[in-house]
Amino acid sequence: MKLRYSATSPYVRKVMMVAIECGLDSAIELENTDAWSPETDLPNDNPLGKVPALILPAGPTLYDSPVICEYLDTLHDGPRLFPAPGPARWSALRQQALADGICDAAILRRLEGNRPDGEKSPSWMERQRVAVARACDTLNSFADMLPPNPTIGTLAILAALGYLDFRFASEDWRPGRPKLTAWFDKASDRDSFRRTMPPA
Repeated sequence: MKLRYSATSPYVRKVMMVAIECGLDSAIELENTDAWSPETDLPNDNPLGKVPALILPAGPTLYDSPVICEYLDTLHDGPRLFPAPGPARWSALRQQALADGICDAAILRRLEGNRPDGEKSPSWMERQRVAVARACDTLNSFADMLPPNPTIGTLAILAALGYLDFRFASEDWRPGRPKLTAWFDKASDRDSFRRTMPPA
């Protein structure tokens, strides 16, 4: 398998964390890809022009991160990161959706902030900031009930909060969210999280 990736993408980080948790990281060849380069051939593998994209030895390329993660979770014999059908599964998928939404909003805000002066929309950036804050408040409300063993939901939350630390370090998400802070401090002490830190 070959993964087209960027080391700064939180969605890629989630996929890599899943691969490590499933014991599959050594089976994946990494191809560093600049999705923003005008010369990239990434659309040949993902028509949306986004990473991650997982190229299988035989069969279609898989995208995006929720699909890739669920596929990887079928390739090992250990405990499943995607729970069996039932309340635990819906909870984990909802957590993944909330965490991915944090990444969506944070990235939109960052991209808007990188536009030239006169083209930026402060109201749009504020909308994304507030969305992230609301989502973090929601995570804090149930952080003490997150399962102790990793699921796709908790790994996605780790990747999202790690992205906030990476791109918005000056706006610490921790104040006022003691339960989420305590959970993150403990849950982030995992090999899969440490090994997938974005570059400085």
